[in-house]
Amino acid sequence: MKKIVFAAMTFLAALGCERVDHSGDFAPEPPAVALEDVALILSDIPIGTSQMKEVHDAVSSSSGNGYDDEYMMRDLFSSPGTGVGDDATKAEAREYERPLKDMISEYVRSRTTKASDVSPEDFLSALESSDIQIYWPGWDKWDGETLPVVTFDPADGSSRNTGYRMLPDGSVDEIVVDENMAAETPVWVVNRNDDSAYTSLEMLRRQDPSWGEGSGSIVIGRTKANAPCRTLLLKDFKANRNYDTWFAGASEFFVKCAAVEDFFATTEAELKLYSPAITDFMIVVKRSEVGQVKPFNAVLVSQWSEQLGTCAFMITEDDGGTITSWKCSAEVKIKSKSYGFDISIPFNSRDDIVWRGQLSAKYFEKNSSRTGHFGDVELTFEIEEYQ
Repeated sequence: MKKIVFAAMTFLAALGCERVDHSGDFAPEPPAVALEDVALILSDIPIGTSQMKEVHDAVSSSSGNGYDDEYMMRDLFSSPGTGVGDDATKAEAREYERPLKDMISEYVRSRTTKASDVSPEDFLSALESSDIQIYWPGWDKWDGETLPVVTFDPADGSSRNTGYRMLPDGSVDEIVVDENMAAETPVWVVNRNDDSAYTSLEMLRRQDPSWGEGSGSIVIGRTKANAPCRTLLLKDFKANRNYDTWFAGASEFFVKCAAVEDFFATTEAELKLYSPAITDFMIVVKRSEVGQVKPFNAVLVSQWSEQLGTCAFMITEDDGGTITSWKCSAEVKIKSKSYGFDISIPFNSRDDIVWRGQLSAKYFEKNSSRTGHFGDVELTFEIEEYQ
């Protein structure tokens, strides 16, 4: 058995960087916070049932709101027990005798020396404003008593990493953690958040109750007298594999469709009156949901006119990076002549491109309500027509 004593606080001894702001004055950069350092802090504070319940409450709320099984440091410090997507009323209702934010703050301040280049306040501020979080796979199987093993995402593609098992006598055992262990005992993974900045499918459904549980009615109006309105829907979505190691948690897929909606031009001059529209939805697929059909029931093109020949379609799995774009086009027809619209669909430079290409009106008409394979995902489209 190995007792972990994290007294050195190496992150507080790190030198701060400098940057130049617009006024020409020098200002210190916030200290970088390492995932391993946060894992060591969590393993060295006296976690008990109250703190376990706090994390459990937050993670269960995030999951129920359509996000991953996660508890962001931003919420941990500002509103203990709050999950991603929680509203203010729900957040204010939760109180804990000794929240994790107090324990972490006391720990950091107690190990600061005058020789430290970074103050505890600066470090705690940097931690709170970071994208770091606690990811707890299998939270729904917690027995209400067992203390966690704490580890972190090594971010190197590994499936195993060092973990710190908390024991009732206050000691800590250093062990090797893998996904099988996380399925059998509570494991907190310190990793980085990828999805909180986006609106989940569940939250979108709450904003628009007509989506229901994936089979709600879709009501679309017409803009041209006596013209039928056809709507393109993505009915369901199934991912057939994980794109990241288990330390990173769920896969965040982005479904992007670009088309010229409600197109009724009769001359080339009228083309200038139209511009492409891009729909962009995020769907979180937890590791336990791989291989399962998830109802989607989202409108991709609300008014697909008879003159719209093709749309541009893209699926990515989010991995961050800088913003780049896919230069593509959609096609419309005027008096049997085809015209292309240039489109730029944004995505991140490190994203996995699951599938991208053009899909035609004929494809949707022929395959409406049929499941198709698009790389490692399966999709079911449907064309609905309103008279």
